[in-house]
Amino acid sequence: MAFAQIVYASMTGNTEEIADIVAKKLEELGHTVDVNECTTVDASDFEDGDIVIVATYTYGEGELPDEIMDFYDDLKELDLSGKIYGVVGSGDTFYDNFCQSVDDFEDAFAMTGATKGADSVKVDLAAEEEDIEHLEAFAEKLSNMLNI
Repeated sequence: MAFAQIVYASMTGNTEEIADIVAKKLEELGHTVDVNECTTVDASDFEDGDIVIVATYTYGEGELPDEIMDFYDDLKELDLSGKIYGVVGSGDTFYDNFCQSVDDFEDAFAMTGATKGADSVKVDLAAEEEDIEHLEAFAEKLSNMLNI
């Protein structure tokens, strides 16, 4: 099957858990999955993947986390034509710009030539049962895009 790469930024562990839920489902679907914290890889590593996913939290009033800024900036410079991408993340509905970082990464991926494989999934704080269902459906949609 395909090689999926998931890069995440997580302050409290919520977004890491979200990344792990997606990874587990992709593995169940027969894909090889590599999950890495954003400070341990380069955006150019996505050039080796068939499915590329960012899982990020949103800080405060809609800011990208500091630790993923370099990855974000580098991602916008890549040519990921032929890749399937997806974005998931966590935030707090207390803030007006709920999960803004997810939207920011959607925009960054759009610059790369990659194909959007599924609608983003935004989770309020920690993943609950309904969120897990959405994350698993997200992974299935990404997987199905490879066969189109």
